[in-house]
Amino acid sequence: MKHEEVNKEIGGREAKGQRSKRAEKQKGKRINSKIQNAQSPIPSPQSPIPNPQSPVPNLDDWLEIGKIVSPQGLSGELRVYPVSDFPERFEVPGKRWLLRSGDTEPQPIELLTGRYITNKNLYVIKLAGVENCDQAEALRGCTLMVPASDRPQLGEDEYHVLDLIGLEVFMQVSGELVGTVVDIIPAGNDLLEVKLHESLGGDKKQKTVLIPFVEAIAPVVDLKSNRIEITPPPGLLEINN
Repeated sequence: MKHEEVNKEIGGREAKGQRSKRAEKQKGKRINSKIQNAQSPIPSPQSPIPNPQSPVPNLDDWLEIGKIVSPQGLSGELRVYPVSDFPERFEVPGKRWLLRSGDTEPQPIELLTGRYITNKNLYVIKLAGVENCDQAEALRGCTLMVPASDRPQLGEDEYHVLDLIGLEVFMQVSGELVGTVVDIIPAGNDLLEVKLHESLGGDKKQKTVLIPFVEAIAPVVDLKSNRIEITPPPGLLEINN
């Protein structure tokens, strides 16, 4: 599935042996608005100290695509953990936005290059103005974002995370309500985290279940009717003690 998560992007379901694409993650409601920004920032030598009196960031207009986790080498490159399955977010040069700790609005910054590290689910990117390890270290923990209006077009059988969260999940054969989708867990196959209906959850400690979001198990996704129909194999929905 394709993902850029709360603000996630999630795409489709794995089918016929091909991994489906995810979309991106949006924190808040989906609003396509015109974004006005100032000049591209030059990274400061140290991260700003969060101000507890600062306003809460308003991120309704933004999609989170990745988190900077560490410097890569000594030349200012950065390791980024993606929450987007769109490689172009990290590999195609152009404007991106950087949200620093304590800031209320992302600031524009230029992506110069990017490459994927096989088997580590990380990208290594180069940003304009980040020339050494110290400047890269100052960006550790910062979030990379794009405007919510920049949602990529999804293909057939692909979905955005926000379109899936909140859908009710039903057994296709019996019509029994299983629960409500509360999150999407990235994995080899993306997983629907479903909060179990009280008739299934009971007093047990386990209140959620993970359901592979593949066509064989979730053959019906009806956004208009706010429902997903599943045909789980025996034992998938059993509650663990």
